[in-house]
Amino acid sequence: MRIKICGLSCAEDVQAAAAAGADALGFVFYPPSKRAVSIEQAAALLSAVPPFVQSVGLFVNPEAAFVRAVLEKVPLEVLQFHGQEEAAFCAGFGRRWIKAVPMQDLPDSAAVAQYCSTYAQADGFLLDAFGAQSNGGSGKVFDWKKIPAMSKALILAGGLNVENVAAAVKAVRPWAVDVSSGVESAPARKSFAKMQAFISQARAAAL
Repeated sequence: MRIKICGLSCAEDVQAAAAAGADALGFVFYPPSKRAVSIEQAAALLSAVPPFVQSVGLFVNPEAAFVRAVLEKVPLEVLQFHGQEEAAFCAGFGRRWIKAVPMQDLPDSAAVAQYCSTYAQADGFLLDAFGAQSNGGSGKVFDWKKIPAMSKALILAGGLNVENVAAAVKAVRPWAVDVSSGVESAPARKSFAKMQAFISQARAAAL
């Protein structure tokens, strides 16, 4: 079971997430988000990421020039797109990439499968409880029964926390889980105890 802690915005939380056992750390490059970081902040934060922990950059309908500016200074390994970006755009930066799927806007598994088919080049799909009115981080859970069989890595997000992650892992059997607000002690600040408990619950449920 792979686990990503997203929305990190300070060095203490980066170090705590890695110490808790996270496989990947997410950094938000979307200014309206309360968890957003600047290019300069992110470059400093990634210097605290230890070896063998992946760095993921989250974008929402960015300009190509902005993504390139980020990549010039921030050594991201994976890009995560949460907007209406086209597949060719997502694939154009020489990095592995995943596409967030707006489960709130998709009525059933067939619609989810159709949406994912338009991003066949993606390295994986992050299924989240967002839609046209939001871009993630809502703390809401979607109906897991809408998830179709998938040939690419399935990353489950959306309202996950210490209380429900075990049930989510057992029900969905995802490749990875992704959490942000569910392990926070305050807006945009992570709780080491919650991250430890979340990771422990997720890994135990995957056995």
